[in-house]
Amino acid sequence: MSALPAAAERVQGRSQVISRQGIVASEHPMTSQAGAQVLAEGGTAVDAAIAANAVMGVVAPMTCGMGGDLFALVYEAGTGRLYGLNASGWAPAGLNPELLRTRGFTDMPERGVWSVTIPGCVAGWDALHGRFGRKKFARLLDPAIRLAEEGFPVSEIVAGYWKSSEALLRGDPVAARTFLPAGRAPEVGEVFRNPDLAWSLRQVARGGRRAFYEGAVAGRLLACARAHGAPWMQSDLSEFRPEWVTPLATTYRGWTVYELPPQGQGIAALMMLNLMEIFPLSEWGRDDVRTWHVMIEAKKLAYADLLRYVADPRFARVPVAGLLDKAYARERARLIDLQHVSTHAPPGRPPAAGADTTYLCVVDAKGNMVSLIQSNYRGFGSGLVAEGTGFGLQNRGGLFTLDPAHPNVLAPRKRPLHTIIPALMERGRVRIAFGIMGGWNQAQAHAQFVANVVDFGLNIQAALEAPRFTKLTFDGADVEIETRVPETIRAALAARGHQITTLPPFADAVGGGQAVMRDDARGINYGASDPRKDGAAVPEPIR
Repeated sequence: MSALPAAAERVQGRSQVISRQGIVASEHPMTSQAGAQVLAEGGTAVDAAIAANAVMGVVAPMTCGMGGDLFALVYEAGTGRLYGLNASGWAPAGLNPELLRTRGFTDMPERGVWSVTIPGCVAGWDALHGRFGRKKFARLLDPAIRLAEEGFPVSEIVAGYWKSSEALLRGDPVAARTFLPAGRAPEVGEVFRNPDLAWSLRQVARGGRRAFYEGAVAGRLLACARAHGAPWMQSDLSEFRPEWVTPLATTYRGWTVYELPPQGQGIAALMMLNLMEIFPLSEWGRDDVRTWHVMIEAKKLAYADLLRYVADPRFARVPVAGLLDKAYARERARLIDLQHVSTHAPPGRPPAAGADTTYLCVVDAKGNMVSLIQSNYRGFGSGLVAEGTGFGLQNRGGLFTLDPAHPNVLAPRKRPLHTIIPALMERGRVRIAFGIMGGWNQAQAHAQFVANVVDFGLNIQAALEAPRFTKLTFDGADVEIETRVPETIRAALAARGHQITTLPPFADAVGGGQAVMRDDARGINYGASDPRKDGAAVPEPIR
């Protein structure tokens, strides 16, 4: 995987970043730079991830920030242990389906105050830092504070995201004042400043999580919720805690692939891989219609089970072991007809057993790794900004259902089904932390990345760049595919009944990703960054 092809045979546009020192890969160069500098000053991989994440919330405020949630996988090289963190927020105690029905809602609202769940990001930073951090919080947040206060030039892809959110931002006076200071979204290269966000970051730099959940920031969040009629209480914030969880895993042709457990969608990536493993994809190759057909059909079956069974395990029994059972995968794989598309993928009965997100990853010189993902859910989340805070509030609550018979039904202090997922895979002494953004695209993109590495022998940069498909619906024959997939394959898929929409060569719809790899035998790190984003993999500066 580490060998590069000859120039004439090159299948990737960028080279991997290769270093004996640490590497930070994120979707913005300034974000990666901030994390790499922390590594150079002796910070841990977690320190670097927090610094990078804080900067990302400044330079791409529609995708992430202190108003969103966070999930992470942390590999500790000294012990060989892998830790999982679920820092996703819950619904406020006063929010329930009955209240929404009295307000005229028949479905869960996807924008506005009723879609807001308690932000988990800062609590996630605190939990990660308390267990693995070395540098003081003030140092980690300093780059983000400076960029928010002094300003930064808006990057190309972020400017496009910003422009597409203008109508939403105009719906809230505070959001408009914060993010449309000239009455419009900032353009490419235009300097944007956010002094309110600098204030919020300073509160956390000085007072930690308490400043956010109990102090001055909390007061502004509560005032915003109550001004919009939502029944938030101080205890909704102060009593929230993230949860350390045991990662889930499956094997795929000799590799072990890890995802976080429900209520996230990571289990769908593992279910897809279990289905794909039954078919000889490496023998067929990437340029065989059967490979693409099997992956698309596996996506439908895995996501059908995802929607049927996955919810907050504190409120619902999720049959995790059954869903990941290899025999169950073989049973489900019988539904894949190699010659014809399926238009409906029903959920199975597993056996009983005892648009907007940011992803970044870090590997340090010792091989410690962080796979971290953080999000507001849809662009600028709920569309609301609490006066004086400078960050948007997420709309994760929009993923609840009001159906009382469904395990993902809204309930007080419950966490909704979640789309954002970090991942890690390993074989022997090689380990890869990776993630690919994009709502419901993520689990299917993870499975394609793993296949690119394992089945088709691509290095991590080529595996990220390789053309992908996405299917953001859950039934039907529709599928979106980048035009770099050969026309002969697209035509053969259409002949099997797939209804294909072609996407640009490097399409936003299939998500952008980042990856870092550690070869322990050589003590060498590799970094990769998807050209579908503005980002970069940046090595730790030489000291």
